[in-house]
Amino acid sequence: MNSYQLFESSCSACSELVTKRYSTSFSWGIRVFDKEFKDPIYSIYGFVRFADEIVDTFHTFNKKELLDEYRMDTMKAIDKKISLNPILHSFQKVVNDFNIDVQLITDFLDSMEMDLDKMAYENKAIYDKYIYGSAEVVGLMCLQVFTKGDKQLYNDLAPYSRSLGAAFQKVNFLRDISSDLEERGRVYFPGLDLTKFDENTKHEILKDIKTDLDNSLEGIRRLPKGARRGVYLAYKYYFNLYIKLSNSSVENILAERIRVSDRRKAYLLMNTMVKNSLNLV
Repeated sequence: MNSYQLFESSCSACSELVTKRYSTSFSWGIRVFDKEFKDPIYSIYGFVRFADEIVDTFHTFNKKELLDEYRMDTMKAIDKKISLNPILHSFQKVVNDFNIDVQLITDFLDSMEMDLDKMAYENKAIYDKYIYGSAEVVGLMCLQVFTKGDKQLYNDLAPYSRSLGAAFQKVNFLRDISSDLEERGRVYFPGLDLTKFDENTKHEILKDIKTDLDNSLEGIRRLPKGARRGVYLAYKYYFNLYIKLSNSSVENILAERIRVSDRRKAYLLMNTMVKNSLNLV
């Protein structure tokens, strides 16, 4: 390994570390990808995680300035094919190696910018735009990695990928509904008044999530095998969250963050590996 390869592997290791520190669910999914997909997906997650941290966490700093700098540094890294920011260096490598559409990156950062000053999503059009930019495009970036330049396969699977990203985001919105309001002053679901959040409202939100989950499953089955089991594991994790949210009262959802236990995650991992080996996924 020469010095530049050492630099690149160190940058990839940073993205992997960020993923594992911030998300056990996605880490478990990436763990079962074929080796060729692991570093690229870690790199995509590291990039989106840091952008999300800017808008959600850095309350004592100028978030707009930080996000603008992050956007500028990202585009510069992609253009120059190098960055001394290890997260951005590993991300630009994926973008350039897999010809990821830069518009997806722009749409993602635009949605992050919406979080800086948008406290409520008053209509479905704005809500859908935010979900597309904050979640669906991330799935599309990953899909460009999985399809490895096969444009026909990418175009065929893109709608399913968008449904899966939307489902993940909506589950997160529902399980974080209380903390989003209390810590960040945000309400994502359009027209939702938390003082009137009841079982009927919860049912309508879950019905929408179930539609997205059901739509995504056909696409997962058509993914290359080396990516399929990891995406299916993430799907099963979020499907379990969907079930737990369905079985939780409104009061519990508002009082605590619904989770899937590590024991359950381990079961889902084993179950996914068996199904994949038998071509049942």
